[in-house]
Amino acid sequence: MGETARPLRSVLYIPASKERALAKARTLKADAIIFDLEDAVAPSEKGEARQTLATALADGGYGDRLKIVRINGLETPWGREDAALAHACDAVLIPKVGAAADVSAAASLTGDVTVWGMIETPQGVLNAAEIAAAPAMDGFVLGTNDLAKDLGARVGAQRLELMQSMQMALLAARTAGIPCIDGVFNAFKDDEGLRRECAQGRDLGMDGKTLIHPAQIDIANEAFAPNADEVALARRQIVAFDEATARGEGVAVVDGRIVENLHVETARKILARADAIARLEAA
Repeated sequence: MGETARPLRSVLYIPASKERALAKARTLKADAIIFDLEDAVAPSEKGEARQTLATALADGGYGDRLKIVRINGLETPWGREDAALAHACDAVLIPKVGAAADVSAAASLTGDVTVWGMIETPQGVLNAAEIAAAPAMDGFVLGTNDLAKDLGARVGAQRLELMQSMQMALLAARTAGIPCIDGVFNAFKDDEGLRRECAQGRDLGMDGKTLIHPAQIDIANEAFAPNADEVALARRQIVAFDEATARGEGVAVVDGRIVENLHVETARKILARADAIARLEAA
């Protein structure tokens, strides 16, 4: 897919067992939806939730949103039947992926539908590069809550305790050219806290944020989109560099700063991202 192929600013978890939530998701401005058959569904409700989700996906109405189904692990009694929903979605998300073999096992069940992986265990972090390079792998979602639990970490507001793990996953994703989506922010009524964490994830290079409540969507969409100043600067950098190149010069100067080819490459990505977001929001 590539990290700039489509906007993934807001990736909302929806419990697959909740018909009202599944219906409401059709009207929300999330860039992607994770239909959750795993953590959000009690063991006694797994089969019914799978059928409820199958009906909702067959009914459609989710527009251009990326539709991702998080299945139960293939080692559980439910995972293989969950994977049968691959035909109705855009990607299947496997939990606690620890090695490339986990990706291959899931891909053997999903056919042409690509696989995404939850990076949420120490093993998954340490093997992130090989997981990202697996042929069917198309995106990472960070499970920061589970990772913190496994590490025994006391995570503060700046998430310094998780930073190395997050960056290792991001490095692996960028090497493979796939998206990397930041973990959830648990305090869904704390808008300022969410803004800070979204800004941190965006500054690191994450493509977007996983969300647990629809009220978080607008903040994530704003945080992970280029702002007006960034777009304007990108355009000026491209113009200045093109003019410098036409004069036979290898660099330009914009606002007292050197602009080289690498800056122009970033500028073009910013404009492409802004255009993709505009198209998605206009759909």
